[in-house]
Amino acid sequence: MIKVMFVCHGNICRSPMAEFIMKKIVKNNDMENMFHIESCATSTEEIGNPVYPPAKKILAEHGITCNGKFARQMTSDDYKNFDYIIAMDYNNLRNMGRFVKYDTENKIHLLMSYTGNERSVSDPWYTRDFQTTWNDISEGCEALFRHILKEKKL
Repeated sequence: MIKVMFVCHGNICRSPMAEFIMKKIVKNNDMENMFHIESCATSTEEIGNPVYPPAKKILAEHGITCNGKFARQMTSDDYKNFDYIIAMDYNNLRNMGRFVKYDTENKIHLLMSYTGNERSVSDPWYTRDFQTTWNDISEGCEALFRHILKEKKL
């Protein structure tokens, strides 16, 4: 089982979008039984809250449901339980330091780094531009999926 965790600040916009976009990519490739995909937050601000309505709306526009998803905070156990821990931006990378002291297994990366572009995913909490965020995450998840297939020789 390949375990992927997406991480953002609150776990109500970008990381759940990435979680459910990646789940759709995996399903479309008939590989659901090979992947376990989740998302979490570095902060406690949104713990227990559902996916932010505009994020939920853009997922639904692409035929993706995220019903039953509630924000949770990252734990130190996540590092040992996941193979890939994917941050949405540089602040998330820094804030993960509270849970992961050292990335000794090289599990932690920016999502967009898989596209060859070391940058953050656009944050719709501030921009209100959920389409740009959708585009970034879709591109990043497709690239991450291809990377995993190549790395795992699938």
